[in-house]
Amino acid sequence: MGRKFFVGGNWKMNGSLVQIDGILKNLHDSSLSDDTEIVVSPPALYLSYVRKAAKQNIGVAAQNCYKVASGAFTGEISPAMIKDIGCEWVIIGHSERRNIFGEKDELIGEKVAHALSANVKVIACIGELLSEREAGKTQEVVFRQIKAIADKISDWSKVVIAYEPVWAIGTGKTATPQQAQEVHNQLRAWLKENVSVDVAESTRIIYGGSVNAKNCRELAAEGDIDGFLVGGASLKPEFVQIVNARL
Repeated sequence: MGRKFFVGGNWKMNGSLVQIDGILKNLHDSSLSDDTEIVVSPPALYLSYVRKAAKQNIGVAAQNCYKVASGAFTGEISPAMIKDIGCEWVIIGHSERRNIFGEKDELIGEKVAHALSANVKVIACIGELLSEREAGKTQEVVFRQIKAIADKISDWSKVVIAYEPVWAIGTGKTATPQQAQEVHNQLRAWLKENVSVDVAESTRIIYGGSVNAKNCRELAAEGDIDGFLVGGASLKPEFVQIVNARL
């Protein structure tokens, strides 16, 4: 398959200059797998600082962006700005953006399209609520969400799909490796049927939702899990063990 393992650290609204220095020191002082692509995602205020302080083998992602290059959109940042300070990635469609800030599938698709047009790579997030899983609607929800994204993608080589069941984010609950693999396999089959065989085989589909040093190796052993988008554990020393989950 040749899909390079990918581990992203989403720091969310956490961190200070002192804390960031500690996180980066831990990464810089550790032996990290050359077979893992590593991307960290600090709050927007710290993007420039992290890009300058982090080694070049560590990518840096914004946690969000808007769908246009500039304008009267107070509080937003654009892909052009992300690129301007040397960052390469943006997370789009995280469940917290969807469920706390009310972002809809259509807007997320538009953001993905604009980020790619600005040559910023995208970690595109999808995932179902607990109520949707319990109602047997997981496949319906994630297929709807990925279609809204896929319809806007011009270059799949610049996209990573992150499956994050909302009920497993920050709850301490993790989808079992079998539950996660099942959805990842379904998503890959959807890409094969609706995009192309090449895209299905080459696109990395990563898992997010209470990933930690204890469960990462078992999850990473599944055939369609190509890495992780890590929340709380990315702020801790154990992030190194998650990066090295396949060693």
